[in-house]
Amino acid sequence: MTYESTARPPRVLTPEERRARDAMRRADAEQAMREHEEAQRAFYKNRERLRAERLARESAEKRG
Repeated sequence: MTYESTARPPRVLTPEERRARDAMRRADAEQAMREHEEAQRAFYKNRERLRAERLARESAEKRG
């Protein structure tokens, strides 16, 4: 029994296509990193805000 492969060999990119693909990948990676860093900053800012609120609440409970 023989199997025919339906997969095609990969298309060979020209140097210009490769450079364009690499530039697009680099831009996508940079955008993803910017979004990740922004999300991290927002997360830690919110975490510190909540921590300050909790500490203030605990301090008020001890006093009163």
